[in-house]
Amino acid sequence: MGLDVSVLEQWWRFIVGLFAGRTFGEDGIAIHCAAPALGYSFSRHECVTKIVGEAFPFTFSLALGAFILWLTVGISLGVLSARKKGKFADRAASVFVLVGTSLPTFISGILVVLFIVLKFNLVNPLELGNWHSPWTDPFGWLQTFFFPCATLALAYAATYTRFTRSNVIETSSEDFIRTARAKGLSEKVILRKHTLRAALAPIVTIAGLDFAGLLGGAIITEGIFGLNGLGKLSIKAVTQTYDLPIIVATTLIASAFVLIMNLIVDIAYAFIDPRVRTS
Repeated sequence: MGLDVSVLEQWWRFIVGLFAGRTFGEDGIAIHCAAPALGYSFSRHECVTKIVGEAFPFTFSLALGAFILWLTVGISLGVLSARKKGKFADRAASVFVLVGTSLPTFISGILVVLFIVLKFNLVNPLELGNWHSPWTDPFGWLQTFFFPCATLALAYAATYTRFTRSNVIETSSEDFIRTARAKGLSEKVILRKHTLRAALAPIVTIAGLDFAGLLGGAIITEGIFGLNGLGKLSIKAVTQTYDLPIIVATTLIASAFVLIMNLIVDIAYAFIDPRVRTS
């Protein structure tokens, strides 16, 4: 691990390994890890890059599926609730928000496993946690990830419903919306071309950061459904094997995704809100 050298030299070896690969071991017992070399796991006796590469598809599938679900449900319900303010649809959305924000993920996940998976046998319990490629076996992939994604998306969808509703209501009272109505534009056109573009700008920022956080690993959901993703990998390294190279690698990956998503959000912000481009 190189703990016998200075911290500065450890850092330099790590940086060089990211771009040129790195050889671990001495006295004739050496293992080379190709770039990007994130370290060597002393508990699994494998290059950390390989271990992370096996875990990342689980985390990415879970995060992307949940992201699509919560944005679709949250924004749709939020807009509907704002358009039907004070009516039945608004009250129903409020109930959904209350349930979604009050129910922790570890409770909703356990309920899904107990009732939907075990009692009603909608999914083979032995298939949970197995990897299926979405390109070669889409049904198997859907069987593995639909319920974990739905469980993870529930709380986020409730939060985004509330946030979207308040943003749409606030934007609808702005002067430029009243001007659009005075020009005779229909409510659908105003909503699509004016209200949503202004109301969704702050939502894009939060959504990008939430998605980046999930790419670092959804520890609770992965643990409940037995998904061997980055979250489960990192928590095992911290609590059981004390595998420092894996801990460093998963932390670095999570940080990198936050930086990348921040950049993507800034670019997307300019396309959504014209005021950003003009400024």
